[in-house]
Amino acid sequence: MRILVLGGDGYLGWPTALHLSSRGHDVAVVDNFARREYDLEMGVDSIVPIAGLQRRCDVWREVSGIEVPCYVGDLVDPDFTHRVIREFRPDTVVHFAEQRSAPYSMIDQKHAVYTQVNNVVNTLNVLYAIAEIDPSIHLVKLGTMGEYGTPNIDIEEGFLEVTHKGRTDILPFPKQPHSFYHLSKVHDTHNITFACRVWGLRSTDLHQGVVYGQETPETAQHPELATRLDYDGVFGTVINRFCAQAVVGHPITVYGKGGQTRGMLDIRDTLACVELACLNPADQGEYRVFNQFTESFSVLDVAHMVVEAFSGSPEIVHLDSPRVEKDEHYYNAIHTKFLDLGLQPHLMSAETLASIMEVIAQFKDRVDPRAFEATVNWRHTTNHLPTSGTLLPR
Repeated sequence: MRILVLGGDGYLGWPTALHLSSRGHDVAVVDNFARREYDLEMGVDSIVPIAGLQRRCDVWREVSGIEVPCYVGDLVDPDFTHRVIREFRPDTVVHFAEQRSAPYSMIDQKHAVYTQVNNVVNTLNVLYAIAEIDPSIHLVKLGTMGEYGTPNIDIEEGFLEVTHKGRTDILPFPKQPHSFYHLSKVHDTHNITFACRVWGLRSTDLHQGVVYGQETPETAQHPELATRLDYDGVFGTVINRFCAQAVVGHPITVYGKGGQTRGMLDIRDTLACVELACLNPADQGEYRVFNQFTESFSVLDVAHMVVEAFSGSPEIVHLDSPRVEKDEHYYNAIHTKFLDLGLQPHLMSAETLASIMEVIAQFKDRVDPRAFEATVNWRHTTNHLPTSGTLLPR
């Protein structure tokens, strides 16, 4: 299968490209290096040093004997988007190429607008390119469980059977996103659904939970194949952040009571899920949703698991939550479709968390404890952050 990975330089995009390549697929990657520019803007960097994209691809060729072509450009540019898809002629497009931080989208008006323009417009360009070049291309799009919010009912996989005034229909599950980033994903969902219904495209929307971990079988083959590991208060996901705090002797900082519950999955399961979606494509004209996570934990549960997995005794401290969300809530999300396709999950364990902390310990001198701070408050329209540069050229 020919698979084009958009956002192929990112935390998930890069290991996904290597995984698919190692499994025998012809893979190419696309990136504009915006994620690296966010580091410059925020004045923080990945705990694990990462090589440049071309160097990564060169090392992968040396290690595996497999070529992974790179396309460098911005998907917000429709001419670039059309050219890449026309030249590579993929069977499947795996779309990771979006600004993926909720706090980043809530910094101020400029960052909110940037996030929505970047995410929504680049996906629209991809949809138009597929429709005009080859409507049979299967779009595997990374969404988020955050589209659903935390309703007081079970979360189905994308759709809900509704009976109203004696009539019944299958409708999209109601959306209650918690940030302008999550709202951008909702807009993507609506645009993709429309394109499948009107143009006859086909797409699988992966509503993914919180991913943890850094090493995969492919990235572990050479230091310059490593993917990034974020720990800061803007881009660091909760498990990786807690692990970094434990390693450097910083208190583990839990927002509010820590009762916020989320679906979570190992990075290796992300790769397996993406490949399963590629190998089992949607039908022509079909839009479908797979909830992509393996377990659910509260934030406080995760904090205690990290404490138990660490050889020291990290302190857990509770901070006022910078977000506007329920401190405790009902959460039961269905996630059976990938299991039905044969997913064999790597469930969270003390050994898994210890392995993450071992990686962090190798590079703990790269951790700046000031970056743990929750500097973005949802209640403010403008947050004043210490930055080392400028971004947002659009």
